[in-house]
Amino acid sequence: MKLPLGLAALVLGAWTSIASAQLPVQAGATPVPSLAPMLKRVTPAVVNIQIRGTVQEQNPLLNDPFFRRFFDVPNAPRQREFQSAGSGVIVDAKNGYIVTNAHVIENATEITVQLLDNRSLSAKVIGKDQGSDVAVLKVQAANLIEIPIADSDLEEVGDFVVAIGNPFGLGHTVTSGIISALGRSGINPEGYENFIQTDASINPGNSGGALVNLDGRLVGINSAILSRTGGNIGIGFAIPSNMMKTVMDQLVKYGEVRRGVLGVNIQTLTPDIAESMELANNVQGALVSQVVEGSAAEKAGVKAGDVITAINGKPVKDAAALRNTIGLLRIGERVDVSLLRDGKPRRVTAMIGERDAVAEAKASGLHEGLQGAELADAQGGGVLIRAVAEGSPAAQRGLRANDVILAVGRTRVANLAEFQRATEGAAAFVVQIRRGNAMLVIPIR
Repeated sequence: MKLPLGLAALVLGAWTSIASAQLPVQAGATPVPSLAPMLKRVTPAVVNIQIRGTVQEQNPLLNDPFFRRFFDVPNAPRQREFQSAGSGVIVDAKNGYIVTNAHVIENATEITVQLLDNRSLSAKVIGKDQGSDVAVLKVQAANLIEIPIADSDLEEVGDFVVAIGNPFGLGHTVTSGIISALGRSGINPEGYENFIQTDASINPGNSGGALVNLDGRLVGINSAILSRTGGNIGIGFAIPSNMMKTVMDQLVKYGEVRRGVLGVNIQTLTPDIAESMELANNVQGALVSQVVEGSAAEKAGVKAGDVITAINGKPVKDAAALRNTIGLLRIGERVDVSLLRDGKPRRVTAMIGERDAVAEAKASGLHEGLQGAELADAQGGGVLIRAVAEGSPAAQRGLRANDVILAVGRTRVANLAEFQRATEGAAAFVVQIRRGNAMLVIPIR
């Protein structure tokens, strides 16, 4: 994934830690209190997570049938064992629930949790959600200490925060900083994002660790950094505690996140589109390009051409923000939708519905076997798969984010429009995919 100024998004699959903004020794003649009393309360709730697992080797040459035949390479997948480490936070001592990042435990076959008092505990996975990068583990032990959860919506830019984790395998490490920004997105195009940005030092191994306020309450789960080298440069990201708790509740109850849909196709309201619709230049929101037949949106009275500006009173600044908001709501939940229609404000109430692969595919103009894939024109020609929803038909057929569709059958496609025309009305077809340096053929039914 390319980012401005050559910055690479580094997901902290296994390490962490910290050196950054320092609290002043004193403010005028008044000494600044030490953070030590607060840290003594909360650090026992932050754990080290050790992972053992297996992963399939990704050698592009092994995907080439000719190469395998020529060198007599077996078709069986090649796997290797790995070890990694990350962090986690005890949020429910009574039930032994620990929250961490989904990418920390990816491909894990054995998970060991080490507490601050050096106890080592075997953990089992209650559930994980790749979209939000949240996972919940469970351990059986007495005398666990949990960390209280803050309302992350109350946090503001400039608030002091402390990051706690296990950077580079060093064990419990603490760093301090401030909240640099709120509502960050675009770090992981495949996921649901509303990151807290902080300059508290975060490094590999800090994934899944705690970001706490000066009251010792959990405001976020450390998840990713921007870096040229893999080390900290003062731009780290944490999943807000409110998002974490919403996902955790579903993982504990269902073992998965059951995401509902509003039932609209949307695009960001850009200034030029706003001008063409005779809207004020400062209007932000998601423009509804199509409403799925029989969907929650249609039943609520949403129409094509509406601009959705807020959900449950919270502003929607663009299409990504609306997708993130709806993606974290439960099926059957009632939501208040604020919108503009012909420049006039309206409010409707919708009940979030279940996903319907066939209806969504028809609305998007894509084959139902591609439901769950977000497509766009690829630079240099073809169709870029920007994201693939976990468990969706597209994921089940083996499609991945950053794949590039070059052809349908033997017909080359230069863009998304050509791809839609090539697949229109087809019950089944094959797509030629470029994945890194490998070329694949995948059937879609």
